[in-house]
Amino acid sequence: MPTLSHSSEPWKKRLHLPNYQIGEAARYTHVSTQTVTAWHKIEQRMLSEKEKRARLSYLQLIELAVVAAFRKAKFPLSEIRAAREYLQKNFNSSYPFAEFKFKRYGRSLFTEDTNSRPYRLFKANAGGQLAWDELIGPILKEFDYEHDGIAVRWHVAGPDLPIIIIDPRISFGAPSVRGTPTWIIKGRYDAGESDSAIAEDFRLKVGDVRAALKFEGVIPGSQQPKWIQ
Repeated sequence: MPTLSHSSEPWKKRLHLPNYQIGEAARYTHVSTQTVTAWHKIEQRMLSEKEKRARLSYLQLIELAVVAAFRKAKFPLSEIRAAREYLQKNFNSSYPFAEFKFKRYGRSLFTEDTNSRPYRLFKANAGGQLAWDELIGPILKEFDYEHDGIAVRWHVAGPDLPIIIIDPRISFGAPSVRGTPTWIIKGRYDAGESDSAIAEDFRLKVGDVRAALKFEGVIPGSQQPKWIQ
């Protein structure tokens, strides 16, 4: 199974730090704050346990994003819950939706058994039934998996703005564009600076600045900020 205990990589400690407010996480994943709370409840848990009103860690944020992607792909809650329970039990994984690269075939969830060589795909929501790799297609394209399958980078704005990422190794996990947090770019723009001036200061392209402003909900050139729904 994926491992997070490499002492030579101190950034991995940030994976567990409570950095993300519920409202932020809800905005990034395009679900309501009530939904985030509901998915953490014991009676229908699909996410790792957390204290009430506590912030989310990076791993918890990625799990939330993965579950949101599953729901967008029309997977039933019962199937998602079954997949999580199977991986948690059989692979001793505390954050299975952040530590395994999932794929899909039809309405089933599959993931790789990283304990086998070569890797084998098994049906995570049906008790580990094995499947053929060539029949499976990717489902979570916005996540980059490294370090034996851990999702270490999230293209949080999706394919339309692929340069906006959340990576715990960059800016302490804040959404960023080429290393510059998007909230800093928004702050400079709100203070009256032009996108070209901001781009020059941070050695970015104007298109990078505009992508950050679009992600933050501000449309360049408008008199008042407009929030993207």
